[in-house]
Amino acid sequence: MSRVKFNLEFHFRTSPTIVYEFLTSPDCLTRWFCEDCNMKDDSYIFSWEGSEEIAYILEDIEEEYLSLQWEDYPTEYLEFKIYKGEITGQTILEITAFCDDDEVKQEKAYWQTQISNMKHAMGL
Repeated sequence: MSRVKFNLEFHFRTSPTIVYEFLTSPDCLTRWFCEDCNMKDDSYIFSWEGSEEIAYILEDIEEEYLSLQWEDYPTEYLEFKIYKGEITGQTILEITAFCDDDEVKQEKAYWQTQISNMKHAMGL
């Protein structure tokens, strides 16, 4: 099964600072993304249902960009770009991720649910 890259875009009625905090703070990540999260050196240790996954920080630009590399997929990355839309002034979050080529629809639905959970945790 081959792996493919896909992109998604989400709009927020909040500041880039808050979106960035929900992407990088272990306390915030456990409110919408995983059951438990710890940071060690330049990595996140995420836990779901007793299973752990490690993601290494490739690049981190405060309030603008975060790129992670999953330990189990060393040639892939998870990327978050944060910026203000010129026309609406809303904060835009672009996500780039990878999945098996027959799971794109499910992965996009997964991220839509997760971002909906994030917005709810933000009080939006």
